[in-house]
Amino acid sequence: MQHYPEATLYVVATPIGNLADITLRALHVLQRVDAIACEDKRHTQPLLRQYGIETGAAKPLLAVHQHNEAEAAGLIVERLQRGERVAYVSDAGTPAVSDPGARLVAAVRAAGLKVMPLPGASSVTTVLSAAGVTRAEGGADNATGFVFAGFLPSKAGERDQAIQALRADTRATVILEAPHRIEALARAMAVLQGRLLTVGRELTKQFEEIATVPAQDFAAWLAAGPQRTRGEFALVLHASAPQESAEDSTRVLQLLLAELPLKTAVKLAADITGAPRNELYDTALKLKKE
Repeated sequence: MQHYPEATLYVVATPIGNLADITLRALHVLQRVDAIACEDKRHTQPLLRQYGIETGAAKPLLAVHQHNEAEAAGLIVERLQRGERVAYVSDAGTPAVSDPGARLVAAVRAAGLKVMPLPGASSVTTVLSAAGVTRAEGGADNATGFVFAGFLPSKAGERDQAIQALRADTRATVILEAPHRIEALARAMAVLQGRLLTVGRELTKQFEEIATVPAQDFAAWLAAGPQRTRGEFALVLHASAPQESAEDSTRVLQLLLAELPLKTAVKLAADITGAPRNELYDTALKLKKE
């Protein structure tokens, strides 16, 4: 019963794997619009053929991807200004989240034209719904929310810095990753130790796999099967209780060292404070020397 006005950009979510996850409203709009803009024609054409949506001179299929989005946005705006309805779809999921589309939407809005979103599949909400994230005991009230980090930096040093920032944040965090980088990410996330991580691999597809493991065991989980490094990944780093400050961790360690052997004191201090065991071990050695 909703009105579908002319001179409007329709941002349409498409399936992230299973083609049956398209919405009836998305199909209605894709049939009705004057043109369909997409991230990659090779991904979009099979979806359109599956549901009998024809493109051609009367309904062109336009490429709008990360390399031409700024230029292509101007052409889309021109179409909208002529009163056309234009739909935009990315390769999978909801456009303008991690996929292209944000620049196009911004350009359309800057031109004073209407944008109408059509909700649907999203790897972010899909993996969150299967993670069972709850507020960590002792966490702040905002620990019930989540942060969307998207793809972490590909360079090792920048990625390590990003993971250290995640470590300090008690909220759940959603991370996306490609198969060729997943093993490097898993090794880097080992510093998060026992913090829970839900791994969503090939979500909604035939070989979908979802598992929750401590972050320090993620690399081993991947190595347990040759197929586990294949496919697209959506991860949820679960919420955690706030960590003690470095001063508090050192104080706890000092008290334990007064009564226990060094290794035992370090283990208990790490369990109590959440501080990294290797850092506590170095601190314990310095305290013993002093």
